[in-house]
Amino acid sequence: MSNRTDLAVSGDGSPPHISLTESYPEIREGVRSLCAQFPGEYWREKDRERDYPNEFVAALTEAGYLAALIPEMYGGSGLPISAAVAILEEIHRSGCNGAACHAQMYIMGTVLRHGSTEQKQRYLPSIASGELRLQAFGVTEPNTGSDTTQLRTMAVRDADGYVVNGQKIWTSRAEYSDLLLLLARTTPLEEVKLRRHGLSVFLVDMRDVEGLEIRPIRTMINHATTELFFTDMRIPADSLIGKEGEGFSYILDGMNAERILIGSESIGDTRFFIDRATAYAKEREVFGRPIGQNQGVQFPIARSHAAMEAAHLMVCKAAALFEAGIHCGPEANMAKLLAGDAAWGAADMCMQTFGGFGFAEEYDIERKFRESRLYQIAPISTNMILGYIGQHVLGLPRSY
Repeated sequence: MSNRTDLAVSGDGSPPHISLTESYPEIREGVRSLCAQFPGEYWREKDRERDYPNEFVAALTEAGYLAALIPEMYGGSGLPISAAVAILEEIHRSGCNGAACHAQMYIMGTVLRHGSTEQKQRYLPSIASGELRLQAFGVTEPNTGSDTTQLRTMAVRDADGYVVNGQKIWTSRAEYSDLLLLLARTTPLEEVKLRRHGLSVFLVDMRDVEGLEIRPIRTMINHATTELFFTDMRIPADSLIGKEGEGFSYILDGMNAERILIGSESIGDTRFFIDRATAYAKEREVFGRPIGQNQGVQFPIARSHAAMEAAHLMVCKAAALFEAGIHCGPEANMAKLLAGDAAWGAADMCMQTFGGFGFAEEYDIERKFRESRLYQIAPISTNMILGYIGQHVLGLPRSY
């Protein structure tokens, strides 16, 4: 894979320059070629059976795409986040679903930025090669929801390491991951001055622990999500990432990357819907002419295209700022918001364009319709993003 980036950062400290040409055309073509081996029939079968797409994930791993952001010294490609944006966008535009494996791209950043040299050397090469799978991220709890600082899962230090007790929900891919990035309290909430203090991050090798129960949750889409129960689960002291009590800041550090990458998937979904709707509107004839000749069909497709282009620019801007090491919280959140809205709007538009045929499995519209809805809620809800913009960008009083 090429090391060229189209999101160049000037060396004089000025804002990054965003290229208006398509980024990473070679990578995009390679991803499209790979995805062509996994057509709609493959995904429809996986969706019906709620089966994990092991073959697809294995192909992405073998091609090196899931190791794009891992430094070359650890066996990856050492590419910037804009390369991952291109990869995930093309996966979703092709009608595939990157949610089965996208977490590795942003979870491993916590290990890369805050892990010890020994931890990086122990895990990153095996993650890059596919020998180890890092796909599970344990943060949300049933009784806290989006209020992450209130979580109650405890990791108590003793002579042999840590003992973990508690519960997590919506931890996706835990059944198909070797490693779990876990956020837990190491200091009780009642004993900290600020709610964000006393939280720590651990890298748990789920192959070697006892006291962990994984319960699958069947959902509207094939998302392989689970609920985790920890009962006196013992983990070694060297599972701790960085410093004890600073885990919340580590997690926040990776959330901007998460927002940007999820935004890129939504851009891909939007393109998928526009591509399908446009082709169908040209081919389908009713009352003696193509339905796309009617403004009532044509204009919603055009509006979806305009919304997608605007959202894509925000994703590119957020990625450019991230690569430059410039604070990009507002841009990353707005990228996820705008791209998610564009995808959901395009999903509805595409369903309307196809009419009754949109409900038939064989067209893949209803599957992608369901999948695109998720990003209105997770990994951060639209309302949380709006609250962030209102408070931290516009200076309005905190609304929650």
